[in-house]
Amino acid sequence: MKLLASLAVLICSTLTYAQTIVIHNVKGYSPTLKGELNTFNVLVFKDGKVVKTGEKDIIKEFPQATQIDGKGHTLLPGLIDAHGHVIGLGDNLLRLDVRGITSVSAIGEKLRDYAKQAPKGWLIGRGWDQTLWPDKQFPTAKQLDQYVSDRPVVLTRVDGHAIWVNSKAMALAGIDKQTKAPAGGEIIRLSDDQPSGVFIDKAEQLIKTHIPPSTDEQRQLALNKAGQHLLSLGITSTHDAGIDHGTWQLYQQRAEQHTLPLRIYAMLSASDERLLTMLKHGVIKEKDDFLSIRSVKIYADGALGSRGAALLADYHDRKGHTGLMLETQAQLESLLKQSFAHGYSAHTHAIGDKANRIVLDSYENIFKTVGGKLLRNRIEHAQIVHPDDIPRFKTLSIIPSMQPIHATSDMHMAELRLDEQQLRGAYAWQTFLKQGSKIAAGSDYPVELANPFYGLHAAVTRMSRDNKPEKGWLAQEKLNKEQALRAFTLDAAYAAFQEHKLGSLEKGKWADFILIDKDYFNIDASEIDDIKVIQTWLAGNLAYQQ
Repeated sequence: MKLLASLAVLICSTLTYAQTIVIHNVKGYSPTLKGELNTFNVLVFKDGKVVKTGEKDIIKEFPQATQIDGKGHTLLPGLIDAHGHVIGLGDNLLRLDVRGITSVSAIGEKLRDYAKQAPKGWLIGRGWDQTLWPDKQFPTAKQLDQYVSDRPVVLTRVDGHAIWVNSKAMALAGIDKQTKAPAGGEIIRLSDDQPSGVFIDKAEQLIKTHIPPSTDEQRQLALNKAGQHLLSLGITSTHDAGIDHGTWQLYQQRAEQHTLPLRIYAMLSASDERLLTMLKHGVIKEKDDFLSIRSVKIYADGALGSRGAALLADYHDRKGHTGLMLETQAQLESLLKQSFAHGYSAHTHAIGDKANRIVLDSYENIFKTVGGKLLRNRIEHAQIVHPDDIPRFKTLSIIPSMQPIHATSDMHMAELRLDEQQLRGAYAWQTFLKQGSKIAAGSDYPVELANPFYGLHAAVTRMSRDNKPEKGWLAQEKLNKEQALRAFTLDAAYAAFQEHKLGSLEKGKWADFILIDKDYFNIDASEIDDIKVIQTWLAGNLAYQQ
């Protein structure tokens, strides 16, 4: 794998922009604004934008064009991930990764090895998931102390909604038996009521506020690393779900320098203390469509894996517990009102059925009093929705921004956490489409792996990567291949007000496209997750080559 030199040079390349480029001998597919699937063998573009698609005979219309042989490969629009965390991904690629490790001892060994080569200070990592371990129980600080006790350790759960720390980290943060969890958070405690070392949702801040903030150099490196990785996976545009003030400044700086590695539609984090400062700056729309900032990311509840998702009924595997609302309805409505007042959309994280209902109620109330219904507002995740509430997404023009890979990652855990009644509206992609909702698909990287072909595979099969269960989990909610591709391209673009610029290879739109090694529409669905990207083109420039 190699990433092509400086993206700034590529984007500003006068050579490509001055020439008409014809890529022929491809199996091309693209959704269209009319709702069709366009197929073609030739793609023509100039000045970074699509001129025409068609069959071989159109080549003669461009006698002076530079011709590139696509060697029979499949060509698709550049894929759009409608929900990820760019700097978080970059940090993950640079820090300790414990994803998929199936025991506490194996994580401890990897942590000890990492500590030997990591710079002095806090040891940061991510990816643990207690549901993969033999006892499936939350871990403790003492278990980490066995491997590293002289430096503070903070390991974030795979879903980003819990942290596991060692005793040194708790001591530096002044955590003891008397420490109380803030509203919207939980401290997991031992039998003697001492903090165990696991902090959920807003309780994470009791520890995190003591971690030295990232430097500008670290942010720059994380952005570059994430950009390289996403381009190698065929992602030409990503929606960054919740940026802080420092990242807001970084993105604008890089956009001005024409050095953003890919297109970014960023949501301001509602939890940033400088939210109002950013809102007052106004909507940001960079003319080459590399940067758009026009929405606010709000958190309503936690995650299912850490039992922080807010449910209408008790957790099936924890009686008397219904999860955590991170904001009251009044607080949610205040944030919606503030966002709309500055011309910003509101994209609200809601996973549990209680959280989804309260968020829908909040949107409905504010639409009646303030307006804002036309701002293409979204509910991020919309994983567990009461069947009575699904039609409200359409009525209120709320876009379900969903991550297909969550269904196949969560299915075994979800069946432990929820009963059959609670699962009736779970990961209900086809139900949403049938009522006329558009799904903006993504991965929620680095919670999940960023590879969009894993997401496409999950969307079409409802199976894990080893193709289980045989007929798919809650198989009535499968998407077909065309629906899945559209959710990762044109409908994701729609969710960012960009459907006339991105998401399909139609005349006048940016020439963002990928060449892949398998024919997506003519292979068995079980093979979709094996697809590899050969080339990624961004604004008519080759940005990645295998």
